[in-house]
Amino acid sequence: MSDQIINIMIIEDDETTINIYKKFIQKLEGFQIMASASNGKQALDLLHVFTPELILLDVFLPDMKGTDLLWEIRKEVRGVDVIMITAANDVHTVSEAIRGGAFSYMMKPIMIDQFLSTLEQYKETREKLFHSATVEQNDVNRFFGMKSQRDSVKKEEHPDELPKGIDKHTLKKVRTQMKKITESINAEETAKAIGASNSTVRRYLEYLVSKEEIEVDIMYGTIGRPERRYRKK
Repeated sequence: MSDQIINIMIIEDDETTINIYKKFIQKLEGFQIMASASNGKQALDLLHVFTPELILLDVFLPDMKGTDLLWEIRKEVRGVDVIMITAANDVHTVSEAIRGGAFSYMMKPIMIDQFLSTLEQYKETREKLFHSATVEQNDVNRFFGMKSQRDSVKKEEHPDELPKGIDKHTLKKVRTQMKKITESINAEETAKAIGASNSTVRRYLEYLVSKEEIEVDIMYGTIGRPERRYRKK
C-alpha cells in the first residue's frame, strides 16, 4: 500500500487554481492527478469511467453546490475520499461537508504548508487503515481529528513547543499587534506594522486562528479573490 499511487480528481472551475494544486502536488510522493472537472456534471460523467482514490472538491461550482455534489458522489461511489477546498466559511456548508464524510475542509486562500500537510495526513491515515486489522481508541481519535489522552499529556509536558516554521519572537510580535487593533486587519497590514513579509505574517496569523486565539473573516469584493481579515475574539 505504501507504494501505491493515490489518484486524484480535481473538481474546480478555475483553471489557475487547478494549476496551483498541480504544482503543490508535484512536491509530494505517492500522489498524481488523473483528471479534473470544471462542474458537477463533468465530475459525475468522469466517475462513470474512472474512480480516483481522492477528490479535491470546490463548493462554488457553475451548475451545483459542491456539498450537493458530495452527496451525489456518495451515491455513485462509496470508496472515494473527498477533501473540500473552498472560500465558504458558513456553518451550514461546513456541517454538510462533515455529514457527507469529507476527510478534511480547507479554506481559501490555501496556505501551501496546510495543503501539503493535509494530503500527507490523508496518505498516512489511508495506509494505517489498510495495514491494520484492528485499531486502538487513540488511533480512532486521530482518524477523526480528536485529541487522544496521550496527545494531551504530551502537550502538558511541552507547553512551549511550537510547530516547525513558527518562531516564538515573531509570534510574540504578531500577537502584540493583534492586541492593538480595534477592528479587523489583513496579512499585508500586519506585515507592514511589524516589518515582516506578507507570506510570513500570513502563516503566523493562520497559526493563531488554528489555536483559536483570533478569528478570520472572508470579505468578498466585486473583483479578485476573497480577502481574509483577522480580528480579536
